[in-house]
Amino acid sequence: MGNVGVRVKTEDGKWQRVTLEVDFVCNLCSRRYYLQSAFRMPVEEKMEQEKRSLKQIGDAFKKMVIVGERMKLRRDDFGIVMTGIYEFLFDPNIIDA
Repeated sequence: MGNVGVRVKTEDGKWQRVTLEVDFVCNLCSRRYYLQSAFRMPVEEKMEQEKRSLKQIGDAFKKMVIVGERMKLRRDDFGIVMTGIYEFLFDPNIIDA
């Protein structure tokens, strides 16, 4: 489990530093990748749960959700990439897609 410290704005408009939980934080030279993993995402609520902490990270590094079933790569409005574990493991270009 990786922890990421970020600043978020509270309801009263003040900035507060919080620690978010992300499954994996990977650094490769000057690049960083935030990876969440989920066995399945049967409903929209589960998908939102997995993406919640990624949405709060304010930098421009790659954010991905890897699912334990086949899923074609898709990107949401926040730039978060979702894909299946097989696609993630066997497509050498997917990390930079």
